Amino acid sequence: MVLQTLDSLGPQHGYGIARRIEQISDDILRLNEGTVYASLMRLQHHRWISASWGASENNRKAKFYAITNAGRRQLAREVENWDRIVGVIARLRLTGEQP
Repeated sequence: MVLQTLDSLGPQHGYGIARRIEQISDDILRLNEGTVYASLMRLQHHRWISASWGASENNRKAKFYAITNAGRRQLAREVENWDRIVGVIARLRLTGEQP
């Protein structure tokens, strides 16, 4: 979700990423600060995102995260995997079996 958000919106700070995911999910997915920043650190460790300091909307210093080319490749793999899983679940539902 973080990679997709950054790919769609461009560079964002952690709070902005969390709020956007909550907004898109109609608040079904509520993200706390610890969860978001742990994810950002993991993504940065894999070099799927980069970070740089900038000014937020209220002119406060904030770290902004951007997706890298490696992150876009990872996002494509994850989307492909998700599509396969959704397809399997759809086929199971059509046969009346529970996943």
